[in-house]
Amino acid sequence: MEPVFRTLEIAAKAVVKVLGSQITYQGLENIPQTGGAVIALNHTSYVDWLFAGLAVLQRGRRIRYMIKAEMQQVKVVDYLIKHTKTIPVNRAAGSQAYAVAVQRLRDGEAVGIMPEATISRSFELKEFKTGAARMALEAQVPIVPMIVWGAQRIWTKDRPKSLGHKKIPITVAVGSILPAEGDVDELTTALRDAMTSLLHRVQREYPHPRGAYWVPRRLGGGAPSLDEAAELEAQEAAARAAGRESEPGEKA
Repeated sequence: MEPVFRTLEIAAKAVVKVLGSQITYQGLENIPQTGGAVIALNHTSYVDWLFAGLAVLQRGRRIRYMIKAEMQQVKVVDYLIKHTKTIPVNRAAGSQAYAVAVQRLRDGEAVGIMPEATISRSFELKEFKTGAARMALEAQVPIVPMIVWGAQRIWTKDRPKSLGHKKIPITVAVGSILPAEGDVDELTTALRDAMTSLLHRVQREYPHPRGAYWVPRRLGGGAPSLDEAAELEAQEAAARAAGRESEPGEKA
């Protein structure tokens, strides 16, 4: 039953009701109702996980997400992580989390992962990490491609949150499963190709006002281009590195 997870599911539905979001689900039949599966979703916002989780719930299942280990520093979040089989990932030493994820897949769980690793400021798909493919191949379970679109209008990087009764439409589209075949690079490429096709189809069906900050440049929006987004990420990484280097001197 997992009472903590059940409480979260009830809370998630309440949040969506407060937001007034109309969620359109597509391709839910592609989510296996039993057995291990890697759920691979795009990453445009801080709330993608919410809508992806609700999609999987429609099939009577729960996602065991992989999450940054830093989130355990927040006591409430740490409690939820420990009681929902969420998998904390230490980016400096991720082998333990990887092993836990593979075992969860072998145990028949659905493990959620964002192959881009960080939010895409351009709202296009970034380059993929290979973790989803490696886990699927090792556990011999399929990968389920998933796209969440519209969530970037609620809460994304570099923009204020847009909470309240905004009635922002959200689309969650699920593509055909990818069997655990080929090598890691081949499967990663196949996954990115499948998610790109799915993303572009969803975007064609979703209204995109010209110049809006949440609309990709390719579609006439005001979002950074892929190159501009990459430069912003490089600056962000440099700032983090500089901060880490300055810490010992500051403490002294």
